[in-house]
Amino acid sequence: MFGGFLQMLKKRKELIPLIGIVGCAAAGATATSIYFLLTKPDVILNKTSNPEPWETLDPSKPQKLITINQQWKPVEELELVKKLTK
Repeated sequence: MFGGFLQMLKKRKELIPLIGIVGCAAAGATATSIYFLLTKPDVILNKTSNPEPWETLDPSKPQKLITINQQWKPVEELELVKKLTK
C-alpha cells in the first residue's frame, strides 16, 4: 500500500505540496489541542472529580487571547445563590 502511494506521488508530483500542507495543518491542530489540554484551566477531561470547575478559575486572570478593559465585579444574586447552596 505504501509503495503504491509513492508510485502515485512519482506520477503526480503536483500532489506533493498539497500533502505537505495538509500534513502540517494536521500536525498543528494536534499540537494546539495538546497544548490547550495541558496548559489551560478551562479545558477539563474529568468532570466527576470536580463537577463545578468554573468556580476554581481566577476571575482576575483573563481566559482569552486579548481582553480589553476587563473589570470583574461579583454578581450579588449569584453570590447569594452560591451561599445558599453550600
